[in-house]
Amino acid sequence: MIGFLEGINQYVQELEVARRASPHTVVNYARDLKAVASSATHRDIADWRSMTSHDIDAIVDQQHREGISGRSLARRLSAVRGLYNFLIDNSLASANPAQDTLAPTDKPEVAAKCVPDEMNSLLTQTLSDPMTCRDLAMYELLYSSKLRLAELVNIDLVDLDLSVGQVRVTGKGGKVADVPVGEQTVSAINKWLGYRRSLPGADERAVFLSTRGKRIAPRTVQMRLKKLAEAQGLERECDSPTLQETFTGHLLECGGDLRPAREFSTTF
Repeated sequence: MIGFLEGINQYVQELEVARRASPHTVVNYARDLKAVASSATHRDIADWRSMTSHDIDAIVDQQHREGISGRSLARRLSAVRGLYNFLIDNSLASANPAQDTLAPTDKPEVAAKCVPDEMNSLLTQTLSDPMTCRDLAMYELLYSSKLRLAELVNIDLVDLDLSVGQVRVTGKGGKVADVPVGEQTVSAINKWLGYRRSLPGADERAVFLSTRGKRIAPRTVQMRLKKLAEAQGLERECDSPTLQETFTGHLLECGGDLRPAREFSTTF
């Protein structure tokens, strides 16, 4: 028999010492396991070894009704499975009751997105100065390739292969993938690169530079996008996630195929 807290503490030590998991992962897993243990205690379940698959299913359903998202519950189930595998390896449990439990699916929310005319207005600007040219290249890339903001600002010159319409990006967990880039975006990036050669910091490896010639900061990208949207009279909130959701919506409206060109996942 191993109590809930004792099992969590032993597993956390395993993660920290033997597996050298990141502090962020350890904290999240410990919190998730304590939440499951709390629900189990309220159901008069004595310890981890006493838990059944029915109990796991019931706890997941209960927590989902209480407002925990399907995505968060999927992470909790991952933590529970990992704990049980550890217990089994150390002869502290005989089975993994969470093995076949699936996280519930949340109802998709209708994302606020720009309509095609608004997006066309946003991305069709007069290239009055190098920074405007840079901004349009960034937002074209965010929109057409559905990049995350962190992926965008971390792109280096060596990551560009515009001759074949491709850019290499590094996603969550350090996963690297080659992402296709459309002709309009390639054109926008090439225009920016033409300006970039004569700017301070031209020898900096980052593709997108600030006015000081350094790699542009994520917050600067967001602020510039907001100002650009305001200048175009767009009343809705406009940020990098909006561009991503707009891309998805427009692709669906056009009957596009949403199978991802890349897949990033956080490593455990």
